[in-house]
Amino acid sequence: MCAAPEPVRNDDAAWDRWPVQQYLAENYRVLHSVDAAVIRHHSAFYRRFAPGGAGRCLEFGAGPNLYPLMLAGAAARLIDAVEVSRAGVAYLTRQLEQGPDASWLPFYALCRELDPALPATLPEALARVRVVHGDVRAVPTGTYDLASMNFVAESVTEDADEFAALCRVFIGAVRPGGRLVAAFMENMPSYRIGDSPLWPGYPVDAAAVEAVFAPHTASLRVTRIARDPSLPDYGDTGMVLLTAARPTAGG
Repeated sequence: MCAAPEPVRNDDAAWDRWPVQQYLAENYRVLHSVDAAVIRHHSAFYRRFAPGGAGRCLEFGAGPNLYPLMLAGAAARLIDAVEVSRAGVAYLTRQLEQGPDASWLPFYALCRELDPALPATLPEALARVRVVHGDVRAVPTGTYDLASMNFVAESVTEDADEFAALCRVFIGAVRPGGRLVAAFMENMPSYRIGDSPLWPGYPVDAAAVEAVFAPHTASLRVTRIARDPSLPDYGDTGMVLLTAARPTAGG
């Protein structure tokens, strides 16, 4: 019998060549119903904070998706968008320096409808963002009041242990008592974007996400939403959404 192939891990992928424009064209040129569902979930989380009450926040593996950064625009005083891909960093930097693409405006309109404390305009909300070119695995422990991760840990590796390790780094990025919000693609296999090479993915469901987070968090809530048939079929079955906190020393 042939041995099973070694899983592709994060360091094996050529992230600097991530197909940003194809990814945006396939997923974010219009506001899909599943994005609206994620925005509603995350907005309810952010509305728990007074304006500026979350202090310093982290977007863990930001990619070119702007709506997680928009959502934090009232709660956070500073948002570090940490991204390893040079292509992703270039896109985010252009969005901040030259103004966001018009396609993001409907996303922000929904964010503001749900949270009127957000600034009047999208550029004002994004003014709190600092793009950090770096590996999320190097984020210092206990640095942030709040951390957000969207479609990252399950979309960069085929290895179960590496998925779990990335989630633990994400949890550890916030101080004790700090808050976490996340979204995962459900049952996402390795995938292609347009005509790009195959990118690594590790299929997870709500039970798998809960198993990784429960030993290291408090106030854990995990829910799911069904797949949006208007999006490309990457093999996923929906999304898993999470809120939690890092326990305090006595918690």
